[in-house]
Amino acid sequence: MTLRAVVRGVGHYLPERIVPNSELSHLVDTSDEWIKTRSGIERRHFAAEGETTSMLATHAARAALAHAGLEADDIDAIVLATSTADLTFPSAATMVQANLGMTRGFAFDVQAVCAGFVFALTNANALILSGQAKRVLVIGAETFSRLMDWTDRSTCVLFGDGAGALILEAQDQDGTSADRGILSADLHSDGRFKDLLYVDGGTSTGTIGHLRMSGKEVFRHAVEKLAETAHTALEKAGLSGEDVDWIVPHQANIRIIEGTAKRMQVPMERVVVTVQDHGNTSAASIPLALSVGYDRGQIKQGDLVVTEAIGGGLAWGSVVLRW
Repeated sequence: MTLRAVVRGVGHYLPERIVPNSELSHLVDTSDEWIKTRSGIERRHFAAEGETTSMLATHAARAALAHAGLEADDIDAIVLATSTADLTFPSAATMVQANLGMTRGFAFDVQAVCAGFVFALTNANALILSGQAKRVLVIGAETFSRLMDWTDRSTCVLFGDGAGALILEAQDQDGTSADRGILSADLHSDGRFKDLLYVDGGTSTGTIGHLRMSGKEVFRHAVEKLAETAHTALEKAGLSGEDVDWIVPHQANIRIIEGTAKRMQVPMERVVVTVQDHGNTSAASIPLALSVGYDRGQIKQGDLVVTEAIGGGLAWGSVVLRW
């Protein structure tokens, strides 16, 4: 028998405020058509004043717990992927722990920007395989609307807020590629590309700062690196693109999603797409898409799912799991 980290529950949360492209056209020189053509985005959600990242994460966590039929104290650890934590410290994960009334276990944040949830899943998988935890609540949550430069039309129209959560549970499986749970992962980073996507604030400046991005360069790296990491993860699991039921990619840009699927030789009919409704929610985008894909009836037990993402760092990676 082989121990696997198997999906036990899933859930998500989106702030009430929906911001269509037309609303942003009043802030910067843009239009609904311009945004849709270049990104595929039609609307996004923005957190309300006083609504923090840990609050969004808590809502998503409660939804995942309800779906799994579990209580907070059934969880051994929380791993929260975010670049927009409420405070410099403590971690947003410990705030979620308190909000849930979880009085045992441990909680910490992972920061790998848009690739954060892939890194968090991989860390959670390692905790389970090492025996440190039996059940891990893995969350991606962001309030990226608070990092936007509202005079920069190339970035401010792309991002939104939200949260998604997944519960992984240790289960014995047969040790084959037909097992449920996480089958493989592949992680990378290359700090030489820091200036392609970053926030110009932090302890070095004493400001929160704004997001800065070299869109064309990020696009070029994204399509190449995402397809490559997905292929590598599949090979590690002894699988190929033909075995994939669903790609659940980071929801940054429809052209990146289409380009990556083409390189993987997977038709778009087998790709979960939510970018039109949520925009780029950074580390929240994959768990949001997993939860929405499940709710739509797309993702079913036994389906082979590939998640892949790239973000600032540059950091990128993928996870192969059977639902």
